[in-house]
Amino acid sequence: MARTRITIFFMGLVLWCCLTKAEYMKYKDPKQAVHVRTRDLLDRMTLEEKIGQMVQIERSVASADVMNKYFIGSVLSGGGSAPSPQASPEAWINMINDFQKGSLATRMQIPMIYGIDAVHGNNNVYKATIFPHNIDLGATRDPKLVKKIGAATALESRATGIPYVFAPCIAVCRDPRWGRYYESYSEDPHLVDAMTEIVPGLQGDMPAKSSKGVPFVAGNKNVAACAKHYVGDGGTTKGINENNTVINWHDLLSIHMPGYYTSIIKGVSTVMVSYSSWNGVKMHANRDLVTGFLKNKLRFRGFVISDWEGIDRITYPPHANYTYSIQAAIGSGIDMVMVPYNYSSFIDGLTFLVKNNFIPMSRIDDAVKRILRVKFAVGLFENPLADNSLVDQLGSEEHRELAREAVRRSLVLLKNGHYADQPLLPLPKKTSKILVAGSHADNLGYQCGGWTIE
Repeated sequence: MARTRITIFFMGLVLWCCLTKAEYMKYKDPKQAVHVRTRDLLDRMTLEEKIGQMVQIERSVASADVMNKYFIGSVLSGGGSAPSPQASPEAWINMINDFQKGSLATRMQIPMIYGIDAVHGNNNVYKATIFPHNIDLGATRDPKLVKKIGAATALESRATGIPYVFAPCIAVCRDPRWGRYYESYSEDPHLVDAMTEIVPGLQGDMPAKSSKGVPFVAGNKNVAACAKHYVGDGGTTKGINENNTVINWHDLLSIHMPGYYTSIIKGVSTVMVSYSSWNGVKMHANRDLVTGFLKNKLRFRGFVISDWEGIDRITYPPHANYTYSIQAAIGSGIDMVMVPYNYSSFIDGLTFLVKNNFIPMSRIDDAVKRILRVKFAVGLFENPLADNSLVDQLGSEEHRELAREAVRRSLVLLKNGHYADQPLLPLPKKTSKILVAGSHADNLGYQCGGWTIE
């Protein structure tokens, strides 16, 4: 009798395994429409798997085991964070693939997406081409040139296995005392709007008649872009970083919002929320602007990501009431949280809030649906592992020449000599000596600006 039961159990187990193996999963079929794949996958996921997708962690705390255990959706390099000093493209690829293998070993085999601050070239990476900062590119007044720089940056990011960049910054800097003014193309919203041509440079040109607001990435030589920092980061009082932007609704729309309208029309994949506040309300907790306007009014269909520890800063001092911060941020419409270190605390907090009905399951499903949509658009399900096929694009001579052109085009002559009738330039061809003086005269870091290697 016992032997018969064992035989029946074994036969049933074999039959179940065969049926499971043969099961057709729509989300794995690239011939299916993205919305069909997304719905199919979402329906199969547990709460634990869904919340894991909403987490972005720093590479220094990531490992294949962590990716696998917590179903982590994304990893990033913070400023200056690399596999090793002067790491080669191959070292970047190997590190990212190691993390990815942990994700691919999970039950649903959902690939993670790796992001980096490639804000003037792939600027964390040794030997990458460094392009002028946005303030300089704005001075060129040449959207076509900026688009070329976007395409070159995409290639150099892919050269290191990275499919997602936290660029462009489309802040409209209204006060030059803001320490991050150089990340803004201009104080003129029309010029900033024009410079969103970098989005199709990074992601590729959207096909004609594409649905507006839906994330688009052309292929494995392009990357998912991120319009940031939503919204009003360049308009804070006295230019104080992460401060309050005091402005009426009409001016918010006409000065700080145009770049977002246009980026969304061009298929930008993600939007990053600003540390700053609008009329006293923290953007990381502003449901009216994140869900009401960005998602519902502008019909943005990509995912919204927090800034680095952005939800912690909803309270003062930061992290004072983390459970409240999680509820406020996710409730406002933020889909992925750049934790970046204390991921278990975030996961536990969000799980508690969902299981106790403080955050509805519909909000979690909306977030994960948007994250999966971008991952499908990037092609991660078909090609999750990076290869070495583009490593020669890093710091290529073609890209360096493009950077030199951008430097030449961005130079602005403010004054030519002390007296108008005695111009200093052009210099005599027989000038024997030229003195270059000051702290920036022979300092590569100063000359490249912020967000360069470190």
